[in-house]
Amino acid sequence: MISTDLEQISLQLESENSRDRLLALASLRQVSAEEAVPLIKKVLDDEVLQVRSMAVFALGVKQTDECYPILVKLLETDPDYGIRADAAGALGYLEDPRAYEPLSRAFYEDTQWLVRFSAAVSLGNIGDVRAKNLLLQALDSKETVMQQAAIAALGEIRAVDAIDEILRFANSEDWLVRQRLAQALGNLKTEKSLSALNFLTKDPQPQVREAALFSLNLLQQDD
Repeated sequence: MISTDLEQISLQLESENSRDRLLALASLRQVSAEEAVPLIKKVLDDEVLQVRSMAVFALGVKQTDECYPILVKLLETDPDYGIRADAAGALGYLEDPRAYEPLSRAFYEDTQWLVRFSAAVSLGNIGDVRAKNLLLQALDSKETVMQQAAIAALGEIRAVDAIDEILRFANSEDWLVRQRLAQALGNLKTEKSLSALNFLTKDPQPQVREAALFSLNLLQQDD
């Protein structure tokens, strides 16, 4: 992107109007990561939460060596739990194996379920098998969204030995939980997975049936 455009975005990020700052962040989609990150950093401490949130998310998309330490610091120290959750989510986008430690700490130590949820999702995104025991604990959460995240993440890390633990959700009252299960089973090739997926193809919820059929097709292609 030519420098005049970058200068315009930079000026827009200094506008007193938060909508201008949001639009400026959105326009960084067309900018290289090396050029975007210094501009994103200008609004990481913005007074408007929505601007901060969008900036944190942008650090997960526009990846440079600077992004990881910034996101870890936000996850560990920011007073706003929404920003901590955003930072956890952005770390998942980086897919950096170093994030296993700070995400695990956030899951165990943060008092806000939204942060713990984002950490569980991101542990699935980075695909680190060390997260298995943590994710198995998340299955017992009272929050159904946490159960959804844990099931999906166990599928992403291909924790085949966790199949029995996630299959207990095949009759969950929450269809989103059953959908996540159907999706996860597509990564876990066992006889039990095939049997469960055939069961889920008869689910009363069309989204669950669709996910089960897709996963069955995936597993059969591997044959």
